[in-house]
Amino acid sequence: MSGKRIWVALALVLLLALIVACAPTPQVVEKEVVVEKPVVETVVVEKEVVVEKEVVVTPTPLPAKPCPDRIIICWTPPDITGVFRTATDYWNLSAADAMKSGYFTLVSVVSQAPTSHIAFGDQVAIIEDFVARKCDVIGISPIEVEVVIPAIKKANEAGIPVIIVNLLEPIAGVEVASYIGFDNTVAGRISGFALVDYFGGPGVLGTGREVEVESGTYLDLAWWEELYKTITPEEKAAVKAKVAIIEGIAGGFFSQARLNGFHSIVDEFPGIEIVGAPCAADWNREKGIKCAEDFLTAYTDLDGIWAASNEMGLGAMLAAEGVDRLELAGEGPVLGDDKVAIFTNDVTPESADRVAEGKMIAETHHGFPEWGWYGTEFGVTMACGGKVPQIFDIRPRTMYQANARLFYPQPALEPIDWKTISEGGSPRAK
Repeated sequence: MSGKRIWVALALVLLLALIVACAPTPQVVEKEVVVEKPVVETVVVEKEVVVEKEVVVTPTPLPAKPCPDRIIICWTPPDITGVFRTATDYWNLSAADAMKSGYFTLVSVVSQAPTSHIAFGDQVAIIEDFVARKCDVIGISPIEVEVVIPAIKKANEAGIPVIIVNLLEPIAGVEVASYIGFDNTVAGRISGFALVDYFGGPGVLGTGREVEVESGTYLDLAWWEELYKTITPEEKAAVKAKVAIIEGIAGGFFSQARLNGFHSIVDEFPGIEIVGAPCAADWNREKGIKCAEDFLTAYTDLDGIWAASNEMGLGAMLAAEGVDRLELAGEGPVLGDDKVAIFTNDVTPESADRVAEGKMIAETHHGFPEWGWYGTEFGVTMACGGKVPQIFDIRPRTMYQANARLFYPQPALEPIDWKTISEGGSPRAK
């Protein structure tokens, strides 16, 4: 490097050193930074301790309804001929009346009958089926009492209330919620009184002492017994007739009870002759015709036939009418002629017509409309938690030409208090 250059470089170095030396020295200022902290005061305060937990909100329950939404009443008669068809009609009419009231969602009657009045096993199977279906209530008119006891026990075990119609006598060994019907012996006694009346005794029939009665009077057993307290020995001796009997199932409970009742009256009158043995027609119209034909053939001077049921009585009427031997009400009995007066038991719309026409003299009312009308009422009452009468007697009574229209076509039935029943009440419990 030349000397000139060296001097230039040195001059530059010295200049830089002088600039650095003359620059102000930076001052480090220690500044106190005050950080303000919140003042924390210790204050003793009572605190509510809050414990968190799951809260379940339960809405206020609606009041329980006494009645289920569906009430199914199951009903089995011994057959579906006239008398039991009438009863079935009124089970259904009562259910319709309940629905019409507006207090129920559904009230229904399921009806099933055996093929005939001697199909004992069929009725047992029907009741067992009703138990399997879990019907709310089961109504039964037994073909024969002893036959249905095992089936009723099954209903008891299932907790299904049972209503028995057509008798009042308690069935041993089973639980029955209610009996609707009548005493069959009493019914036979009333028929006996009507026959005695017609053939010479005091009353409303025949040629004996006539007794005036107000319209609507129940000619029940109490009425007849009170009347016959006044019978004179002469009146009793004047009662005469030759009579045949058509019974139901020979030796059966219902048939025997009615026979016993009938005999308990007519056997007190020596002038009444019962011809032959009772002819068993199994509660059947066609068999009733055959029994009556046999009696009419064997006894040309027969005065009367008593048939222990409506179907058999209508059969006897047809048989006598068919050979021009039917005695009409109002003609009066003439002993020894060939005319035959018909007496029977039950009362249906058909037989009420025949009695009104005078083709049958008298019939003892067994209350078929009442069975169904009150049967459904009692069934619904129990389904809704209410109580029903253990015994409900429909009081058998005499129907004859002058009062036949009090029975049909509009039988006198009490109105049902469905409102009280729907609220769990018991309007007929005593």
